Amino acid sequence: MGIRLSLGHIDEYDDAVATFAHQLGLPSVQLHTPSALPGEQGYWTLGELQALRDRCDRDGLAIDGLENVPAAHFFKIQRGLSGRDEQIENYHRTIRNLARVGIDLLGYNFIATYVWRTDMGGTGRGGAKVTGFDLARAGEGNALASYKLTPDEPITEPITAEQMWANYQYFLDAVLPVAEEVGVRLALHPDDPPVDQPLGQAARIFTSPAAIAEGYRRAHGSPAWGLNFCLGTVSEMAGEDSVNEVIDQLGPLGRIFYVHFRDVRGTVPRFTECFLGEGNLNPARVIRRLHAAGFDGFLIDDHVPAMIGDLDTWGNTSSEAYCSRGRAHAIGYLQGVLNALQLD
Repeated sequence: MGIRLSLGHIDEYDDAVATFAHQLGLPSVQLHTPSALPGEQGYWTLGELQALRDRCDRDGLAIDGLENVPAAHFFKIQRGLSGRDEQIENYHRTIRNLARVGIDLLGYNFIATYVWRTDMGGTGRGGAKVTGFDLARAGEGNALASYKLTPDEPITEPITAEQMWANYQYFLDAVLPVAEEVGVRLALHPDDPPVDQPLGQAARIFTSPAAIAEGYRRAHGSPAWGLNFCLGTVSEMAGEDSVNEVIDQLGPLGRIFYVHFRDVRGTVPRFTECFLGEGNLNPARVIRRLHAAGFDGFLIDDHVPAMIGDLDTWGNTSSEAYCSRGRAHAIGYLQGVLNALQLD
């Protein structure tokens, strides 16, 4: 099929978002913990998923995948708490229901305290609003703490890297056989920010290309294991060098399932999000490398700066904030790069 674009990271899917996709010329969408899937029974039900699929079908938009079940469905799995087996059983139900409605891709993260930012209102190019992280300020708390995927339950005992790896292995061993059975692919998002120091008393483990490769090794060759390749997060590690390393490791193996296409300026311990083309990586060069490595999936826009007239950065999940100048700029930029490269 070749590398293509999908309208991604949609939290609130409605008529406006559907219209936005069509105006941008995109035939498909990828949704992120969508509000249309409350999952009040601890999993995404067949009825919820079918209604979402039917809605997108009526709008003439294919669903390329979903990402991140609600935090309440998953935090015990991440933290290794009592009750994780029940959450895993519910995750099995979600996977099976996805397959029954014809959705074969589910992204997830293993970040026990979720994404961490120290600034949600920094100043980017031309005064655009951007987010940032500075490890020296992490002790002040997470500026993204109110986001829906940040668990409400505090961590009372520190979680070490060894414990997180054990929790991850437990998860893989439990869910990969079910995913294989029904043909659903599970895509891991690296840890953002990729710092080795614990944040919120929880260690982060997917903080380097080597750690991502270790995640693949622990899947023991399962065809259901792959990467949600968040370029921005991997760029936070060591810029384009770390991005290239991940592409070269996992691309030829077919283990890059899809790509979050964003970037930052700077690397850990300090960085800010930015417009495409002004960050650590060269977008055209990265797309060429992905193509050369055999990647033929989809790219989505991800966090974008808030431009003049935009409501907010990605902390605001409303459709009004989502359909922004910043997002249209990112998608138009990528469309231009893909058209110019003529990779098919």
